[in-house]
Amino acid sequence: MAIPESPTTPHASAVAARAHSFNSAAAQYAANRPSYPAALLDTVEELAGRSLSGARTVDVGAGTGIATALLHARGADVLAVEPGEGMAAEFRRALPHIPLVRGDGNALPVADAHADFLTYAQAWHWTDPARSVPEALRVLRPGGALALWWNTEALDVEWIAEAARRTSRFLGLDFTAAEQRRAIERTERADPSGRLDLARRTVRWCRRVPVDVHLANLGSHSALLVESEERTAAFMEEERAHLLKAFPDGTVEETYDVRILVALTP
Repeated sequence: MAIPESPTTPHASAVAARAHSFNSAAAQYAANRPSYPAALLDTVEELAGRSLSGARTVDVGAGTGIATALLHARGADVLAVEPGEGMAAEFRRALPHIPLVRGDGNALPVADAHADFLTYAQAWHWTDPARSVPEALRVLRPGGALALWWNTEALDVEWIAEAARRTSRFLGLDFTAAEQRRAIERTERADPSGRLDLARRTVRWCRRVPVDVHLANLGSHSALLVESEERTAAFMEEERAHLLKAFPDGTVEETYDVRILVALTP
C-alpha cells in the first residue's frame, strides 16, 4: 500500500511526469482513493480557532474533489484550484456546483487577503515551498489558516508494512530510507524557510474495502502510474495473491494516519 518517494531528489522532468500522471487516471483516482475522517476537519477547526462553516476557503490541488466535497459539506464557501486537465474534468463531473479554477500553489489565481482557510489535501509536496509559502501568506487574510494534510499508511500494522516492502522492492527503493525521507519531507520540511508556525496533529482511521478497490487505489499512485503497464499488471496480480492470504474474505482493512499541519497568519 505505501508508495515511497524516490531515494534521491528526482529531476524536474521526472517530478512533472509523476504530477501529470494523475490526469490519465482521474476516474480511477476518484473512485478508489480514500477520503478523510470527520475528525480531520474537527482538528483543522480546533487548530484554526474557528469554524469552517461560512469560511471563505481555497482548496488547492483539489484533484477530483475528495477533500473539496468534505469542506463544502462542512459549510465552507469553497473555491477549488487544480492544475491538471484530467483531474479538473473529473472534478467538474462530480461537483459541478463548486467553482473551480486552473492553477497551482506556486502561483495562485486568487486575490490578496481573500481566504480564511487555504487547504492542501495530498498536494503540498507538489509545490515549491519557496514560492508556495509566500503565496499562502499573500492569499490568506490576517488570522487565516493554512491547513496541509496527507493520508499516510499506518506502518505499525504488520500487513501494511509487508505490503510497503513489496512495493519498495518493485520500485527498486530501500523501504526504510524511503519511508523516513517521506515523513521528513512532507512534515518537517513543509516550510524550510521557517516563516510558518506549524502545529502538528495525527488522526488514525480505517476503512474496509474490496480487494479490487484496494488494488485500484494502489495503482492510482504516481510511482506506479509512470511504470509500464505490463510490469504494473504483473505486480498487481502478485499483490492480489498476497492480500487474499491476509484477507481470505476479499475485504481489506486499510489503516491510515492523517498527518495534519496548520499554521495561522499574523
